[in-house]
This record gives sequence, C-alpha cells and structure tokens, in this order.
Amino acid sequence: VCTAVSVLCGLGLLAAGRAVRGRFGGARPAARIRTRRIVGAAAAFLCGTAMLAADRWQNGLRAAMRADPIGAVHWATVAVVAALIVFGVLGLIAGVHRLGPVRSVAVAGALAVGGYVAATGIAPDATASVASGTLPDGVSGAPESLVPWNTLGEQGRRFVALESDGAPIRTYVGLASAPDARSRADLAVRELDRAGGFDRGHVVVAVPTGSGWIDANAVAGFESAYGDDVALVAVQYSSAPSWVTFVLDRDAATDTATALVTAVRAHLAALDPAHRPHLHVYGQSLGAVGASAAFDGRRAPGPCEALWAGPPAGAVRRDGGTVLANSSDPVIRWRPSLLWSPPELSRARIDAPLPAWLPVVGFWQTTVDLVVALDAPPGHGHRY
Repeated sequence: VCTAVSVLCGLGLLAAGRAVRGRFGGARPAARIRTRRIVGAAAAFLCGTAMLAADRWQNGLRAAMRADPIGAVHWATVAVVAALIVFGVLGLIAGVHRLGPVRSVAVAGALAVGGYVAATGIAPDATASVASGTLPDGVSGAPESLVPWNTLGEQGRRFVALESDGAPIRTYVGLASAPDARSRADLAVRELDRAGGFDRGHVVVAVPTGSGWIDANAVAGFESAYGDDVALVAVQYSSAPSWVTFVLDRDAATDTATALVTAVRAHLAALDPAHRPHLHVYGQSLGAVGASAAFDGRRAPGPCEALWAGPPAGAVRRDGGTVLANSSDPVIRWRPSLLWSPPELSRARIDAPLPAWLPVVGFWQTTVDLVVALDAPPGHGHRY
C-alpha cells in the first residue's frame, strides 16, 4: 500500500508537469524521446538499487528483532499488490468521469459499508470458547463476580482468561458493565474488594489501550514479580482502535483513569495503614496518556509507583514515573513535527537499528509503521 501511494504521488507529479509543459511549450519530439530514454534508464537503476538496499535493511532489522527474513516472495507481493492498487485507483478515477460524482460517491459508500460489515462479521472472538463457569473466583466474569461475563467485551474476556500458575485477581469493568466512567470505577472497586484484592500487598491500576486491550506480557510481568500478592484492576473507556480514540476522544482515557485511581485511593484511605496495599499505576500506549493524567506523583495513601509503556510522543508527563520506550516503536516517535525535525529518542531504549530521518519521508514511514506496530516480537515495536 505504501508503494502504491508513492507511485500515485509520482503519477500526480507527472500530470502536473505535463500540464505545465503544455502551457509553456515543450521540447522538440527528438529531444523528448532522448530525455525519456535517459530518465527511464536512470529510474530503472535507482529502483533496482533501492530494492537491494531495502532488502538489506529489512533483513538486518529482522535479524536484530529475531524475526524471519524476507525473500523474493515479499518483493513479488509488494509489486503485485501495489500494481493492483494503482490500477484500481486509476480505474476509479476513470469511473468518476464516466458515472459522475454523485453516483461515484454512492458506489464508494456502498462498497465501504459492505467491506466494513464483512470485516467485522468474520472477525473471530478468541474467547468464544471460554465458559465463565471455568474461571477462578478472583476474576471478573466468574459466577460470583459483580461484573457479568457478557459485559466484559472481547478485550476484557481476554484479560481475565489469561493463563496463570497461581490464584490471580483480575478485575475488569467493560463499557457495557455500567453507564459512565464514575459508575464503572465504583463498580471496579466493589468487584476488587469482593475478590479480595485489597487484602493483597500490591494493587495495580492498569489503564488499557483505546480498544480496551491490556498487554498479556504486562500481566505476566506483574504476576511473576509479585506472585499471589498482587491484584490487577482495569476499566474500559473505548472499544475503538487506540489511534481513533487518541484523535477523537482522548478525554475518555483521562477521565476514566482519573475516576478509577480516585476511587481506589478513596478505598485505600479507609483501610488500616498497617495493612494497606501498595498502589501501582500502569498504562500502555493511549493507556499511558490516561494513566499519566491520573497520576499526580502523590505517594499517599499507600506508596504509589507509575509505569508508562510506549507512550505517544509528547503526550505524557515523565516526572515521577518509569517510562519504557523502544526506539523501534513508531508510537513514541509519531508527531506532526516529524515532517521537519527528527524524533526525540534520548530516553528510548535502542533495541534495533535506527533508520535515517529525512524531512517528510520520515513522517510518512513512521505513519505507515503505526499500522504494524504490534507485529514485532516482544521487546520491539509497540510490544513491551
């Protein structure tokens, strides 16, 4: 897709150049043919050189991430799919001229709706085979839980159904579990109390991403570090992809995280200080934005620690919290200023070779990388 868009931009520049040449006059036919041959040969050489360099770069990057290398099949796929997209767009442009703008918009709308319905209709729910009766009592959705299984949403069900070697306490309140952020936070505290979470030594407020996802690696990390002396609690604030929520409804993350941290702190304040658990605040991606807004650095009630994983560039306060940032993560690099200035990576862990930054191109490449930020192995990209 990236290649196709680049080709279409080139075709647009070509059309603009022809328009300018037609207005001011062009070279004679013989000179024009000679120029085309020179430009064609130079373009073929540059494309071949670029492909060899890209192949070397990709395989070097994948070796650093311990991923499988690419080969001829990858480049054949790029060429075929890019060509199909380019010809499809050109055909669409020709269709607009033939059908007219109104009919074209109607056809495009119908295709978009049909594609969306098909995509969402065939997406499998990975937790469809999990029965709530098989869950331990310490997690939301279990038979004794205050939060019904069918209100958790897919990401909530994934979270509570993660495998564990101990007796996990995982509280999750989905969008359908209560009508607003404050009532969801209150329900989460009651559910956490029911499960015995406040009797443990550590309580982790985990602020999910925009889709409601909580990284299984983070869950495994907390439960490995503290064993059966930790309880995790989370409240969903959106079911849309993180980038959609980040652009359109970022306040939902901050409002929900603040409501949950406030409710948990209020409950902790009523406990005997001698038996009060330590409070931790964790957020990844857009969750780091919400968690950062909720965390004000106060240490009471209960010692409070903060952990931000993969926070969007410039979107969180870094004082008082521990920041995990992979240099290969496009989320920590993406911002409009990438159009004219390189990314700020002084606090990032250099986990893979860094691409050279170029004006405009660096922004375009990072934007494309956002789509596949979660496809990297743990410890690289947007996986921590």
